[in-house]
Amino acid sequence: MTQPALTLTDAGGPAGAPLVVLGNSLGTSTILWEQVVPALRARFRVRAFDLPGHGASPAATEAFTVAGLADALAAEIDEPFHYAGVSLGGAVGLELALRHPSLVRSATIIASGAKIGTAEGWHERAAQVRQQSTSSLIIASAGRWFAPDTIAANPDLTGRLLHSLRDADAESYARCCEALAAHDMRARLGEIAVPVLAVWGGYDQVTPESLAREIADGVAHGRAAGIPRAAHLPPVDDPAATAAVVADFIDEIERTPDDPA
Repeated sequence: MTQPALTLTDAGGPAGAPLVVLGNSLGTSTILWEQVVPALRARFRVRAFDLPGHGASPAATEAFTVAGLADALAAEIDEPFHYAGVSLGGAVGLELALRHPSLVRSATIIASGAKIGTAEGWHERAAQVRQQSTSSLIIASAGRWFAPDTIAANPDLTGRLLHSLRDADAESYARCCEALAAHDMRARLGEIAVPVLAVWGGYDQVTPESLAREIADGVAHGRAAGIPRAAHLPPVDDPAATAAVVADFIDEIERTPDDPA
């Protein structure tokens, strides 16, 4: 296993403000956060990264783990930061909090879990993508990703996200699936001392409230919060609520840096 190459995008923010790093879900790119970034950028410096073979990041050439993704991201950042990630990006956040506690000031884990799905399901999806490309996932993903009215209310952004799925490198996507198949942090949550906020979407059938509460209850300093009008991609379904939960949690940690919430 090697560390994959990741590309980070600088989204700006006030000089000297705390740094926030954003992570994406499988099959999406940094445009996932497009409607959230303006609110965050008003208060924080913001950077976002793409998964291997997604968006601006190069395709993966070897197998990797979720822990490898976390290590690769940590290697690209030379200062303490707050982290917020969705789904696979949330899994990366748990690994960051476990493996790099001196670097990660807080972790907001959105629509994710200490374990997501089953190994069998992820291996089946990897095989499907290798045989039929990521285009074969578009219809099912549209049904999983968005709350009932989101596509009609925001056809441009949802359409671009589905195009990002189509454009993702198939082998890299498959390797992400295999990383998720092996991802299981349930036995190690108690080792995480970084403040953690686990967020679920009210319509999310992939990573429901129970997984967020498992994280919040398992870590040393955790809490959970719901976004009722969101499904598996809260930054798209309800960007205002997503920005608020992320920013308010970071603000609280910044006010009490030596006393984790």
